[in-house]
Amino acid sequence: MRLSLLDRSRTRSGEPDSAAVVGTVERARRAEQLGYQRFWVAEHHAVPGIASGAPTVLMASVAAATDRIRVGSGGVMLPNHQPIVVAEQVGVLAALHPGRIDLGVGRSLGFTAPVRRALRSDDRDTFREDLDELRAYLDGTATVTARPRLDEPVPLFVLATGKGLAVAGDLGLPVVVGGPVLDDPAALADYRARAGTAAHVVVSVDVLVGDPELVLPEAWALAASRITGEFPPLEAPDPHRRLTDRQRTSVERALARTIVGDEATVSTRLDDLLTRTAADELLVTSSTWDRTALAESDARLAGLFH
Repeated sequence: MRLSLLDRSRTRSGEPDSAAVVGTVERARRAEQLGYQRFWVAEHHAVPGIASGAPTVLMASVAAATDRIRVGSGGVMLPNHQPIVVAEQVGVLAALHPGRIDLGVGRSLGFTAPVRRALRSDDRDTFREDLDELRAYLDGTATVTARPRLDEPVPLFVLATGKGLAVAGDLGLPVVVGGPVLDDPAALADYRARAGTAAHVVVSVDVLVGDPELVLPEAWALAASRITGEFPPLEAPDPHRRLTDRQRTSVERALARTIVGDEATVSTRLDDLLTRTAADELLVTSSTWDRTALAESDARLAGLFH
């Protein structure tokens, strides 16, 4: 089972945003030493809790700071970019770091209406067409050539929910799935039927090996976003924090979605998840306030797979 990390460059209350992206690069260095297969970064725009707005730029920094681990995006959001620009950017990365670059793409728009306006989004769903165009640039079959030309195309993954699963299946592309899809065997079966022998499922889930309280900062942030519409920076755990009933429900849901505990607990729950989904790879997306505890969790998790 391949084990990888997705780091969203989570900001922390009282820290500059720059600390988040510096922390991402440092985490990538440790992940390589621990034997992780891939290290991916995210794309979010104008979100107070996430500093990663330019995934290919951050990928360049991560790739330059490491030697062997594969570096990718989870993902580049195609509605925000021209396909040829995406192909050129990852082409440059792959030329500089051959055999190490992945491209995960998604279809999400900006988080709020002002952000969508800033991104010049027109809300049209052209994901299938954009994906076809991007693939043509990557494999050299487009009417214009994206340069630098590569001997081998960069591996392409689709971050998929619902309709995106069907699109990826019809195109025979690997998928990265998380959230409700993990409990929808029919959706995964449909994807595999469409993709045939090309089917490849990467399961994305929050995992923390350690004290269950490590989950609380992220859970509180999610609860806050449900109320304010704005995803905030992580805050230090506060056992006396007062929550509304709505916030408490949101926190409980976040806790239920996260696999957390000691090695035995995490191993049992992961075995169940990977068996249910017949996953080919595991992409862990954990975050917490305490950077030292997060590093320890990454190390303990890697120990379960090596």
